[in-house]
Order: sequence, then structure tokens, then C-alpha cells
Amino acid sequence: MEVTPLHRSPPARLLELLTHPQISEAVCAPPSQCAGEEKRVGTRTVFVGNHSVSGTEAYVAQRFCDNRIVSSKYTLWNFLPKNLFEQFRRIANFYFLIIFLVQVTVDTPTSPVTSGLPLFFVITVTAIKQGYEDWLRHRADNEVNKSTVYIIENAKRVRKESEKIKVGDVVEVQADETFPCDLILLSSCTTDGTCYVTTASLDGESNCKIHYAVRDTIALCTAESIDTLRAAIECEQPQPDLYKKMNQISLVHYQPRINHCGPRFVGRINIYSNSLEAVARSLGPENLLLKGATLKNTEKIYGVAVYTGMETKMALNYQGKSQKRSAVEKSINAFLIVYLFILLTKAAVCTTLKYVWQSTPYNDEPWYNQKTQKERETLKVLKMFTDFLSFMVLFNFIIPVSMYVTVEMQKFLGSFFISWDKDFYDEEINEGALVNTSDLNEELGQVDYVFTDKTGTLTENSMEFIECCIDGHKYKGVTQEVDGLSQTDGPLTYFDKADKNREELFLRALCLCHTVEIKTNDAVDGATESAELTYISSSPDEIALVKGAKKYGFTFLGNRNGHMRVENQRKEIEEYELLHTLNFDAVRRRMSVIVKTQEGDILLFCKGADSAVFPRVQNHEIELTKVHVERNAMDGYRTLCVAFKEIAPDDYERINRQLIEAKMALQDREEKMEKVFDDIETNMNLIGATAVEDKLQDQAAETIEALHAAGLKVWVLTGDKMETAKSTCYACRLFQTNTELLELTTKTIEESERKEDRLHELLIEYRKKLLHEFPKSTRSLKKAWTEHQEYGLIIDGSTLSLILNSSQDSSSNNYKSIFLQICMKCTAVLCCRMAPLQKAQNLCFILPQFLYQFFCGFSQQPLYDAAYLTMYNICFTSLPILAYSLLEQHINIDTLTSDPRLYMKISGNAMLQLGPFLYWTFLAAFEGTVFFFGTYFLFQTASLEENGKVYGNWTFGTIVFTVLVFTVTLKLALDTRFWTWINHFVIWGSLAFYVFFSFFWGGIIWPFLKQQRMYFVFAQMLSSVSTWLAIILLIFISLFPEILLIVLKNVRRRSARRNLSCRRASDSLSARPSVRPLLLRTFSDESNVL
Repeated sequence: MEVTPLHRSPPARLLELLTHPQISEAVCAPPSQCAGEEKRVGTRTVFVGNHSVSGTEAYVAQRFCDNRIVSSKYTLWNFLPKNLFEQFRRIANFYFLIIFLVQVTVDTPTSPVTSGLPLFFVITVTAIKQGYEDWLRHRADNEVNKSTVYIIENAKRVRKESEKIKVGDVVEVQADETFPCDLILLSSCTTDGTCYVTTASLDGESNCKIHYAVRDTIALCTAESIDTLRAAIECEQPQPDLYKKMNQISLVHYQPRINHCGPRFVGRINIYSNSLEAVARSLGPENLLLKGATLKNTEKIYGVAVYTGMETKMALNYQGKSQKRSAVEKSINAFLIVYLFILLTKAAVCTTLKYVWQSTPYNDEPWYNQKTQKERETLKVLKMFTDFLSFMVLFNFIIPVSMYVTVEMQKFLGSFFISWDKDFYDEEINEGALVNTSDLNEELGQVDYVFTDKTGTLTENSMEFIECCIDGHKYKGVTQEVDGLSQTDGPLTYFDKADKNREELFLRALCLCHTVEIKTNDAVDGATESAELTYISSSPDEIALVKGAKKYGFTFLGNRNGHMRVENQRKEIEEYELLHTLNFDAVRRRMSVIVKTQEGDILLFCKGADSAVFPRVQNHEIELTKVHVERNAMDGYRTLCVAFKEIAPDDYERINRQLIEAKMALQDREEKMEKVFDDIETNMNLIGATAVEDKLQDQAAETIEALHAAGLKVWVLTGDKMETAKSTCYACRLFQTNTELLELTTKTIEESERKEDRLHELLIEYRKKLLHEFPKSTRSLKKAWTEHQEYGLIIDGSTLSLILNSSQDSSSNNYKSIFLQICMKCTAVLCCRMAPLQKAQNLCFILPQFLYQFFCGFSQQPLYDAAYLTMYNICFTSLPILAYSLLEQHINIDTLTSDPRLYMKISGNAMLQLGPFLYWTFLAAFEGTVFFFGTYFLFQTASLEENGKVYGNWTFGTIVFTVLVFTVTLKLALDTRFWTWINHFVIWGSLAFYVFFSFFWGGIIWPFLKQQRMYFVFAQMLSSVSTWLAIILLIFISLFPEILLIVLKNVRRRSARRNLSCRRASDSLSARPSVRPLLLRTFSDESNVL
């Protein structure tokens, strides 16, 4: 299965996911095929315990992958080439590599060291950072691979490392241990062969899920007995599908969570014995224990390894090795291309002007610089190309090679800040935030869309039984009496309450139609009437319904030897043989059980969403219950309908045969079972409905409101009934009282005979309304949310399917694009710090070098010394910007949390848009011009020293460079508002280091350097008072626009504070309620009492 990363806009990506084609399934072929099954490919056969199933044949070991998990990207052998390849994919790194090679091969004005050393520094630092992160992954892998497990070999428990597990090994797992590989459950310490599992590390679900052992191996509960098992498992090859039906996303389908959809798996086990034929049993997701899940509430289990190592479903779904590119890095790459174009333009202009200058013979070959014979014979085109490359080398520092290392270090060190954040610390599990990769840290400040489930995210996923209705009569409240009065919901009800037999039938259905298991808190096997019962299920809804039945006198006592035990209102124990369970799935949206009473009657009990049950019951039974269901949904309750039917013995024989054949199929098992289920669950009789409440999480409404204020669009995806989801969305403030709701639901399009035409009309109407209300700009749109009418979209699953699968002959073949436009304009949809542009100042670094060429005859003479070129990005300016990016807080945390709207100022990659980029570019061009011409005017004086000596070109360049370093650093100091000792140290320390290095490089501190061209230049420069004044003046002129902007901002900020204070005083007098109450109850407090 292809897993595509979410790099596109979320609405577009959601549409792409929704239209993803069905993935074909690879299934396996057994040694003896079932009747009617064709030969299959992509199979594996696993021998349990790695024993031959035949005593006369020797076991031949099969070749499967080992159980090692590898999440790391590099090895000791491929680290260097692979890391270098990844780094040179970056534009700046590849560019400097080319420049370095040009400097090595062509006679250029600067030394190769000026490009090679910074490039080596960047590559080395980045490699160390990425190598460290990968070492952490290696360490985590070793913790898993070297963990202790117990394998059953020769009837003994053998201690091994996890990585040594082989496919076919029988593994013992004890309580609270994690499954080391994908296992088929063979037996457990419980008599019924069940175990309880949590999959929080896989899907975030913290509730227990029940798994079942193979019926014929339940009794094999010891190492000795399990070693006697001779069996072969036939199953499909490893598949990445973590859960079945992954390509089917239900958006506001009417589907409460009745049961957990298990991992997608089909297989069959053939059990062999000495005297009997092989017994074949079907295997499904209820038998598969996934690697990474944890055993809970069960002492121990035995399971056989079917998928190991990188073939486990968890490993196949792991997508962490690919290198991620953030939006910031993509923007930087785009801007670097702009600077590369500027560089090429500069080089081309200078090359052209050089040959224009040399068109005069005196300028081409002056008396002091005669050409050699070789130079005269060189082709002019070749000489022009060489000069073009030389100018590129001269101006190459317009591309900031150290920017990437600054960004990399900011991400790397920033990840530690996330780990150290006390607000992310969870006291219950004694853990803080874990940063697996630092590549996308800044993306935390660029979120535009939040997709959330309702149950367990907005709500607590802790269900409470509220009420029910039986034949249209409402029952609510708890009492010990048997009799009572009822309130009638329907218009034509003549009885005060439902018939007693119907009440008991309804409560029996609640006690039998579920997958709840019992955990007893005493030492007695099984559940008794006096034992304290603890219900366990993968679905809190089911527990709530069983507890609801218990309130009214019917208590589920658990399963014993395939029989479900119920205590009725008369304290009598009723036993029902569980014949079949028709499990819940997202397509059917219902579940059923077939049971046999003590009298021999066969009954089917079914519960599910109203839209899944109503079409399968008698029409005249629907109306009374439908009123109750709709009112409960408007109150925000989760509703289920309950139905039953009697099955004749002859019909059951046929049903039983069809179910067994479908369960044993390895190919298209799910489709075959769905067809059989569909045939069985027909012509039922509706009994009633239930209402369950799932309370909102603490601070859920405040969180949604803050996200909305920050300009984030929240999409709620839920399987609840639309009215239930809508009510919950009002309660959690996804929809405000003034939000205009746009509905695309079954009800709104059923008014027309041709649904597609009506759907097209609504889409066009909604799009016109939204486009008229809001501007096209996304950033203006966010601002407009607080100034214009708010819109919310509600869409259900069937309408969404109609949009995505519209007929080819329809005139509305652009449904998807219209729907996408509507979604992006809505503030809410119910589907039922980043790093600044840090190195734009490199332009003001290289612009004086470009201007200098107009005064040196385009001779490619460097303005700056090679040491300054090399050290500028590495030492003089790197640490201040790194400290700034890590520590700066333009706005304190209290203000940020109190006003989420501030998030909109940086969202959408706002700091790296064209506007800020052009601002920084023009500001750099202004400063570079000031640096060069300010120094140039200073040099108009014939002598700058008292002894009459005249400064040379290296002094000129050093003055420009000094003004540059101080201006860039002081500019950052002006922008810093949150000062720490680290900021002081790196800012003033960088300036002090520049002065120290200049004295050192000038031979003052280190006399051995007196032979080079910069000897005593810096010291002699500072001996002139005119130079001091010029440097100070030029720094001030360069910083003046920034200082003026800061003053204007402060004036504006004070004015805004005064206005805010006045507005708050006004709002306190006439504040609107911030929470919209739930819809008023339509029922009175009276209720039926059973």
C-alpha cells in the first residue's frame, strides 16, 4: 500500500485520500483449497513451533526476515556517501561546491580556502547533527532488539533476545509486556482463551481491546502442552494495512463506535493430530496481536510469530527514514534562487563592462601590466567565460553558505527546548515531550488546519447510559420498583408503557448483543452473582449499555464455555449459547449476535445506527422510535437502535453453513462475510433505541475557541449522527451562535428527484455566497473572520460520496474543485516560531564588492581580505543569530496565551513571504550602498594620517568590513527584546572577537604574520580620528531606518494598548455569552420505570 505524505493543502489532500483507489489484497493459498477457491499467490505458510506437521517428514526451515527493527537512516558504512548526497541536494551547498571546484581549476581572484573552509564547516556541523540524531535512533532500536523474550523450545522456556525470534516460534508474553512481533494468539491464562490488549502506541486508543485464541488450542496453557501442537498457519504475505477499510473514510456517517475495527488480516490454521484429519479454523483480526501493543489484565499468553521485524504491520507503516523538508527551507531555497539570479546578473554586467572598458587599447594593456604571449593568443570567448566565472567567485558570498548550518543548529538545539518544556511534562507517565526529528520544528508555528475526531478527543470517551425507549415509550431514571408510568413520545400511543415481555426482550438484547467481557475481582473462576463485576470492552458504548441494562434489573454475568449468562429481574440465571457474532464494521454500522435459548429457540439480536437498522425492520415500527432518536440526537446524545428476529432451525442450518464458508475463505473473505451478514440481518423487528452521553473534555471548548481566534480551521470528523455531532460542535464552540451553517446532507438534497442537480445548485449557491463575503487572499481571509459573517459547513458521508463519485455525464463534473473552494472559505467544517530570513544581510556584505569593480577597472580585485571572507559567516555573525532564533521572545508567554490572534501574524509562513523578503533585500542594498560610498567620500581627503601617509585599498576594504560587521550585529541587538546573558555574551563577544582577530591577523598579537598583506592595516586604520568618526557615522546612518521604525512601532503599540483598554471596559458592560448552551431539552423529567 502506498503511503503518501501530507505535503499538500489539507483539504486537497483529504480529497485525494478520499478518492484513493481500493488496494488489491495479497492472499495466500493453503495446501488444500476450499471448494470454489482458485489458486492464490503472495502466500506464506507458517509451521507452529517450527515443527513438521507430519511425523514422517523432516522439517525444512523456511526463510523469513529476522525480528530486528531498523528505524535508523545510516550505517557506519553508508553514512558518509549518503549524508553527503543529501546535503549537496541543497542549493547553497551544491552552489559552493561548484564555486570551490572553479576556484581550484581556474585562476580566480580569491583563494579556494574562502569557499572550501566555510563549506567544510557547514557540511561537518550538519553531518554531526544528523549523525547524532541517527545514533539516538540506533540506540532506541537496540533497546527493542536486545530486549528479553521467552520462546518455547522443546517444552521449555528459553530466554532470548527479541531480534532472534523467527517466524513460527511460540512466544510467551506476560502482563504489561509489549508484543515483540505480530502473533497469532494460541492460548491464554483465562479459561475462555481471551486476552486484553491496549494499542495506544499504535493508534492512540487507550481502552482495552479483546482478542481471542483459536478454539482448539485454548487448553494448551503450559510450555509442555503448547510444544505438542502440530499445526500450520496459512496467511497472506505482510501487508501495511494497519486497519482494514483504511481507504474508506466516513465523515459524519451515522455510526457510533460499537466495536473496534481490528487490523486487516485473513488466514487459516490447520491443526493436525495422530488419529484425526486436519482441523481447519479461520483466523481473523480478532486472533492477531500486533507488535507494539501491550498485554493488559491477562497474566500471560502464548502466541506464534507470523510476521517479524520489518515485516510487522507497525514496521511497514513506519515512514520515518525519508528526509523531511519544511516550508521554511522550501522558501529559503526559492529566495536563494533569486539571489543566484542576482549573482549571475552581477557577473554578466561586470564581464560586459570589463570588455567595454578594455575596448580602449590603453585600458586593455597599460604599460605597467603588459600581457603575456599566451594571454594574447587565448580565444576571446574562452577568456570572457573565464572572467565570468572569476566574477562569480568574487561575488559568491551573496549566497550565505552558513545559513543552512544556522538553521540546522537552531532546529537541533530548539528540539532540546521542547524536551525541557515543563508545560509538556506529564506527571502520570513521568515523561516529557519527545522530539524524534528536529527537521520540522518550525512547522509547529505554521499549522493552518486541525483535523480532529470527536469521540475521545473533543469528548472524554467515557459513556454514561442516559435513557432508552421501547416501542416509542421513554424510560429514564433508576428505581427498585418494577412498575411505573411512562411518557409517550409518539402522537398515536395508547398505552402508558410498553408490554412487559417487550421490556424484558429489549433488556436481554442489551445484555447479549455486544462483545463485552468480564474481569472478576475475586479468586473464583467466572462471574457469580455476588462477585464484583468489571466490564471490559474495546468500545465504551457497549459497557454503558450493559451497565444501563443492569440498572433496570438485567445483569450480564459473562461467558462460560461458549454460553452467555444473564441474571434477570427475578434473580434467575439465564444461559444463552453464543452461536455467531456478526461483528461491527464501518460499512454496515451495526452488529448482531445469534444465540440459542435454553428452550432451543434461535434468536438474532441486532443494534446499530438508525440509518443502518430502520431499512431492515418493519415500516410500521419505525415512526415512534424515530421521534425519540431524533430528539436524543438534538440533545447531543449518541443513539443506537435495537432489533431482533427469530430464526427457524432450517434457516439456521443454511445460515451456519454460509457463515462457516465465508469465515474459512482466504480470498475476498471480508466481501463474502459482508454479503452473508447482509442476507441475515433482514426482516427484523424493531424493539427500541438507547441514548448514551459522552461528556466534553475539560477545556475542549476553550481550546477550540483559541484555535479559531488564531486563524486555524478546525475540521471535525465523526461517525455520529449529524444532529448529535452538530449539538456537540455548538457545545465545544466549533460553531458560534452567529455562525451561518451551510448544509450538504442527505436531507438537503433529497428534496429534488435528481440529487446531483440539487447538489450542484447548492454548491454553486454556497460558493457565490462565500466568494462575495470574503476576499481571495488567504491572509486577508483570516483577518476577515473576525470582521465578517462566520460560516460553517456540515456534510455527511453519503453526500460526500456523491461529490466524489459524480456521474461522468453530469454537468457538475467540477464538484470537487467547488467543494474545495467552499471548505477553504469556511471557518469550521463538520465532516459529521519560525526562523526569520536570517541572512539577507549577506547582500549588504557583497554589494560593496560589486560597486568596487566600477572603480578598479573591473579587474576582479577583491575588496575584502580572504580571511575576512572566510570568517564572516563562520565566526563573526553566526552565533548572535543562532542565539536570537533560540531565545528571542518578541511577545511574552502570558500575552501569547491570552490573545491567540497573534498566531496569525506568523502562520502561513508569513515571515518568509515576498513582502518581508523584498523589505530585507532593499534594506540590505541601502546599507551596502551607505557602507561603500560613505567610505569612498572619506577617502576623497588626500591624507588621513598626521604624517601625510595615504591609505590603500586594503584599508578601504577593512573600513567597509568593520562598518558591516558592527551594523549587522547591532541591528540584531536592536531587534532583541528578550535579553539573557547568552545574548549579551554572543553579541558583544562577536564584536570583541572581530577586533581581536583583526589585531591578530594584522601581526600585532602574532608577529609571525607580518609578512602578509594585512600587516598593521587594522591598527593603522584605528590611529586616525577621521576613521573613527566615519565608522560611527556610517553605522548610525545604516541603522537609522531601523531605529525610526522601532520608534513608530512603539507609538503605535501604546495607542493600541489604550484602545484595547477602552474596548475591554466597554465589553465588560455588554459581554455576550461565550458558550452556547445545548439545545433545550424537549422531554420532561418523568420517565418509565422498569
